[in-house]
Amino acid sequence: MDNSVEQIIGVLAVAMIVAIAARRFELPYTVGLVATGAVLALSKANLGVPLTHDLIFHLILPPLLFQAALTLSGRDLLRDAPPIFVLSCLGTVIAMGVVACGMALALHWPAPTALVFGALIAATDPVSVIAMFKDQGLKGRLRVLVESESLFNDGVAAVLFVVALAWAQGDGEPVSLSTVGALARIVLGGVAVGVVCAGAAMLVAWRTSEHMIEAALTTVAAFGSFFLAEQLHVSGVLATVGTGFLIGNFGPRRADRKGFLSSRGRAFILLFWEFAAFLADSVVFLLMGAAIASTAFESRELAALPIAVILVLVARGLTVYPLSLMFCGSNWAISLREQHVLWWGGLRGALALALALSLPASLPLREEVVVVTFGVVAFSVVVQGLTMPILLKRLGLR
Repeated sequence: MDNSVEQIIGVLAVAMIVAIAARRFELPYTVGLVATGAVLALSKANLGVPLTHDLIFHLILPPLLFQAALTLSGRDLLRDAPPIFVLSCLGTVIAMGVVACGMALALHWPAPTALVFGALIAATDPVSVIAMFKDQGLKGRLRVLVESESLFNDGVAAVLFVVALAWAQGDGEPVSLSTVGALARIVLGGVAVGVVCAGAAMLVAWRTSEHMIEAALTTVAAFGSFFLAEQLHVSGVLATVGTGFLIGNFGPRRADRKGFLSSRGRAFILLFWEFAAFLADSVVFLLMGAAIASTAFESRELAALPIAVILVLVARGLTVYPLSLMFCGSNWAISLREQHVLWWGGLRGALALALALSLPASLPLREEVVVVTFGVVAFSVVVQGLTMPILLKRLGLR
């Protein structure tokens, strides 16, 4: 236990040093963490905390999803609901299909394996996307579009992954009505758990005016909604996002300053969750860099990697640009400059890694899928993350 605590403190200490250096040299913080983690792994330094599916799902995702949803304005979401939901729902399905077809045709992957990979890599990752745009100080409608889409398509991709994996393990049999019913149960069940957990937290918080207790209640709601949903075999991602969104809009973000939180609790909870998200970001990107550097890339996987990267970028382009045309001339129009940011800013990250690490050993080409996923995430976070400030500056959006 003592060694574990020391290792966690060591990881946080390294992350804080990187944060200070990144701010000083005006470099993206997330890219600095990934690079530092890679250097430490290559130098054989033992961080002591491996990047695993359980670590990402049970410790990293809940605070990051909750904090992002907590600060999401209901008014902003309603204003741009049509493009957000078209991009996050239909867009994720299109991206999955393009990547799956491309991997099957170009690399001759079995259809079930290609579809599973397409599902796990289809969504933009909220951990990477939100961290990057916070780092760049991006505000306004564009940030709402980017962050909202990443939150919702995260849930959509997780559900599609479950369905694709079930199909792959069912020897490629056609999707039955029972599978469709299970899909609806996963989505609606996750939303229902989020509503219940948020309602319970707000009901209890109404009986106290202690800001510490209020913050503790939001912590229980954030993690509790995720764990409860997973136990019920519904979407933990959607449950936590729903909990954070409801608590945020009935608490810290409530315009009339009334609600279930005390005046001191409003400010404290926002700062508390900003700090929690910062710590989670710091840990996951550092460990991500170490995990990527420790991955053994063989010749076949190295040959597959550039094809996978190109397919992911093409799939994102076929999602953003054609779907944005649907809203031309309307109040929801997305400018071409904003479309460029949505395309290039569609980073992949911790969610894709967590889903890849959860794949069963029986899946054909399982190890190749994991390694290629790590490579795509590395390109996404490092190359796209480093060039995003340049793109924002040239587009006049920074």
